[in-house]
Amino acid sequence: MEWLTPAWARLLADALLVLHVGVVAFVVLGTVAILVGARRWRWVRGRRWRAIHVAVMGVVMLQAWLGAVCPLTVWEQALRRRAGQATYGESFIEYWLARLIFFDAPWWTFVAAYTAFAALVALAWWRVPPRPRRRA
Repeated sequence: MEWLTPAWARLLADALLVLHVGVVAFVVLGTVAILVGARRWRWVRGRRWRAIHVAVMGVVMLQAWLGAVCPLTVWEQALRRRAGQATYGESFIEYWLARLIFFDAPWWTFVAAYTAFAALVALAWWRVPPRPRRRA
């Protein structure tokens, strides 16, 4: 991959970090929106949106239980190495966004946290169910 210069690798790594933060925000803020807006916002009961939301959280929980690192993290780290950066070097985007979503803690705390959050997402599905499918 000759086109993947260190500058491109760094740019792609930063883009992956932004995407990763977006996924985290989707799951966390989506759950808050479901719980807060259940009676106010019709969109929080959208079946497709809710199915994607619960599936994403399920994948995160499953990865934690299997001891797998998120593919976005793996790809970002590989790109940073390709760029000649120490993993989690100090670019502006990386510095601020990484501190929002990465924590130094034992692995079991992440498994417990992801499992608890997945349970909350499942509870939200049950307490604030999506709209029924429309019949043709």
